[in-house]
Amino acid sequence: MSATQRRSLPDRRRSREIFAKAEKVLVGGVNSPVRAFRAVGGEPLIIEKGSGQHLYDADGNALLDYVCSWGAILLGHAHPAVSAAIADQAQRGTSFGVTTELELELATLITIAMPFLEKVRFVSSGTEATMSAVRLARGITKRDFIVKFQGCYHGHADSFLSQAGSGLATLGIAECPGVPQALAALTLNVPYNDLNAVEQIFAQHKDKIAAVIVEPVAANMGVVLPRDGFLKGLREITRKHGALLIIDEVITGFRLHYGSAQQIFGVQGDLTTMGKIIGGGVPVAAYAGRAEFMDHVAPLGPVYQAGTLAGNPLAMRAGIATLKELSKPGLYEGLNALAKNLAAGLQKALKDAGIAAQVNSIGSLSTIFFASQPVTDYTGAKRSDTKLYARFFRDMLQRGIFLAPSQFEAAFVSASHTSADIDRTISAAADALQAIAAQPSA
Repeated sequence: MSATQRRSLPDRRRSREIFAKAEKVLVGGVNSPVRAFRAVGGEPLIIEKGSGQHLYDADGNALLDYVCSWGAILLGHAHPAVSAAIADQAQRGTSFGVTTELELELATLITIAMPFLEKVRFVSSGTEATMSAVRLARGITKRDFIVKFQGCYHGHADSFLSQAGSGLATLGIAECPGVPQALAALTLNVPYNDLNAVEQIFAQHKDKIAAVIVEPVAANMGVVLPRDGFLKGLREITRKHGALLIIDEVITGFRLHYGSAQQIFGVQGDLTTMGKIIGGGVPVAAYAGRAEFMDHVAPLGPVYQAGTLAGNPLAMRAGIATLKELSKPGLYEGLNALAKNLAAGLQKALKDAGIAAQVNSIGSLSTIFFASQPVTDYTGAKRSDTKLYARFFRDMLQRGIFLAPSQFEAAFVSASHTSADIDRTISAAADALQAIAAQPSA
């Protein structure tokens, strides 16, 4: 047995004690369902601090982190420039409830990186951004229906909780109690990558669809890439039928390069949502678009949306510092090269172990699907062997590697990861997969 096979988290006593207390006052002991680890088994992590590419739990165990706060931490944990900006702003004040020049600065950085966006409205979460974008689309078009794609997750607003990915896919929740049937009926689900299905939906609901909302790279059923022409096809269909195209870049914005995935795929949505990276680990998100659309939002127009903490100065400072660091030459080239090596190494480890699986990846995003056929939509993702993924997750965690505690999420490489980290991860995966192949039912 190799050294990586023997590696384990030696002491979890304090973490267990904290979680036991948390279960008494927090729902399920957590504040977001996937953190409970129920899909993968084992004990939930209690994290005390992060530094660079590592997390440290309440017992002092170090973990090489590929969750990266679900993609928000692109530079690595506690990046000096971001931490310094937050600390400085905390001395000046954390929330004012009125406008600061910082909001202008971050919005300007975003519109320079994504010049097809003319106006930005900051909010506090990705859910707020997508919810607000859909409300805006309905207000502009005077239509009620929206089209979303099976397995795509756009936050937990009522309109999005049918056939969604992320935590709902992880927990096997198809429909969410509490969502009125009348509202759920206004959300039309079609398979990702299926333009014919989109055309059929528009034919069935002529002049009733306000918008199509889509992840340019699906990352909440695991990573699923758009087929050639899929996004451009959506652009053509929505224009033809007078509907808006909302492109949800909460994950992909500033993830694949310094800008949007739309620029990579040669398509422009009418509205764009962003989050995660633009806040550098502090809660912030945004929706944006051309002025002709955004000017429908109050106070310029009748579509109401507001928030006490929207554009709060801590988040703005963290976002500004993050984007300035990301704009430095060579950062994305190095990051994506590391991620490419990781994906190739994992694919080889799976092949060497004789385990049927797919490694879907783009830039610094990737997912291992324990499935025998290529995964191009939610149906394919759901064919994955989730029990096998759960075992792989636990085996990697014992080796000090923290992957997403769900088959239906992405792994994220950060700019703090090194070649040595990638090599270590591939070696650990090879050992884990060989052990699984030797004892498949363990």
